[in-house]
Amino acid sequence: MTKEREGEWLMVGSALFESWFPILSISAMAYVGALHTYAYSLVVALVFFLLIMYRRERFGELRNAQAYPDLLWTTFWITALFVLVFIGMRYTTAGNMAVIIFLQLLFSYLYFNILGKEEMHRLHLWGALVMGTGAVVILLPEDMAFNRGDLLILVAAAIAPIANLYQKRARTYCSSETILAFRTVVGLPMVAMMACFFEPAVSMEMLKDALPYILLIGTVVYVGSKILWIEALHRTSVTKVSAMMGLMPVMTLIFAYLYLGEVPQPRQVVGVIPVVLGGYLLTRPIPDAQA
Repeated sequence: MTKEREGEWLMVGSALFESWFPILSISAMAYVGALHTYAYSLVVALVFFLLIMYRRERFGELRNAQAYPDLLWTTFWITALFVLVFIGMRYTTAGNMAVIIFLQLLFSYLYFNILGKEEMHRLHLWGALVMGTGAVVILLPEDMAFNRGDLLILVAAAIAPIANLYQKRARTYCSSETILAFRTVVGLPMVAMMACFFEPAVSMEMLKDALPYILLIGTVVYVGSKILWIEALHRTSVTKVSAMMGLMPVMTLIFAYLYLGEVPQPRQVVGVIPVVLGGYLLTRPIPDAQA
């Protein structure tokens, strides 16, 4: 199996785990605040990251000073991204969140191809236009009042390619578990302070009700999915990894219907088709004759 193919299979697993993230988060937020859900999930994930680092003897990687600029930037952008996502999910649906965050591929193309002054191929341009059309269908409000949750998640999608770029750079210096542990250790105090300052205190009864969902977010999403994600980034391009996340919104719409009883809106169904199709076109190889 080639390195590229390994990256593709890792992304399939990551998309499957990640598709449950909005469903589990919305379920947890029914009992505790959005930022509290994020903070407690990080605590759970951190325990596993530290255990993995200990068993694999990864702590020595933290002595590499060259890794710190990329690790710190990764932490900054990832923490900002998830703060926006968690707050945004208070005001939107699991299906909308999954489709909108997938637009990170569109932003990835804009940053690295257009603003990066790489040649813009016609097929990729069509992919970007089709994907943008799907985004407009989903985001365009029926009553001309934009959903603030959707807009916050859209900003998070714009941040994602930057975070992925720094994660990819950091992976050349240290392992995926070290990257995840570092960003969790550094980001957790800030998220916890924001939760305490902006949200009501959490009682033990509330925490007990939310705990099953928080445990699943911390283990399945933040540990399992993110390790697969970073390992895939190490094996293939940022754009291709983002494109394969097109599986996520489709899975989320299905699981949200089965678990939450969240019936997909016509706009979601109509919009997700061009979004996923555009993502597919953006990652198609260009024949030499068209290059």
